[in-house]
Amino acid sequence: MRHTLTVDDRTLSYLDFGGPGRPLLALHGGMSEGFAFAGLAEALGGAWRVIAPDQRGHGESDRAADYSRAGYVSDAVALLDHLGLDAPVALLGYSLGGLNAVHLAAAHPHRISALINAEAALEINPAGGEWMDFLRAMQYTAPTREELLAAAGPVGSQFVAQALRPLPDGGWRLPFHPQDMLDSVEACRGDHWAAWLGSECPALLIHGTRSTSLPQEQADAMVSRRPGTSYTPLDGDHFLPFTGPEAFHEAVGKFLATL
Repeated sequence: MRHTLTVDDRTLSYLDFGGPGRPLLALHGGMSEGFAFAGLAEALGGAWRVIAPDQRGHGESDRAADYSRAGYVSDAVALLDHLGLDAPVALLGYSLGGLNAVHLAAAHPHRISALINAEAALEINPAGGEWMDFLRAMQYTAPTREELLAAAGPVGSQFVAQALRPLPDGGWRLPFHPQDMLDSVEACRGDHWAAWLGSECPALLIHGTRSTSLPQEQADAMVSRRPGTSYTPLDGDHFLPFTGPEAFHEAVGKFLATL
């Protein structure tokens, strides 16, 4: 299921869950990886072929020189080209991946047949806080798993405890470099309304009603201002795919069944 391609001398790793169904390109959130969609691929069964890259700087993919929207989008296009997927595909993105998906659909509308945005806001002004602090405190490598988890603290460890990578010398590394994630967060800063309104394919916004990342007022505006956009509110926080996977999978499946 795991394959690689080379993009600008970097290795981009991706999971292809296979099957006879139509392709669904799935872009994970920050500090995550393509394997986060394994449960979704199982829930969708044979109806959809889930293809989930480890985006640049995440999982098994190499680090990159920058973490701009253009960079993330170009990687996704390179993957579609590599797979020979010339016909439009369905696209799902969560959080950071959702923002990347929004820009991909706007920049390459002929490649995307439908867009699912899960918990990606359009007005982003990162201001630090606990989640930024744990990134700054993290170590990228350590001799033992315990050292890495201790440096991450109770908040950070929940993102990486099951995803640490062994090193050839016997040490361990995180599935991302903390500085890359800080750079990626900063590169999200700004107003992304033009990209959201820049595509015309059917779209779904999945929103955690207790999310602190996507305010209700903004979610409502995203649905009302973009024609052809459906809305599925779920009782949960920003981390819906992990804290409420069954409801998340059901929401995705119901939308895809309408295509």
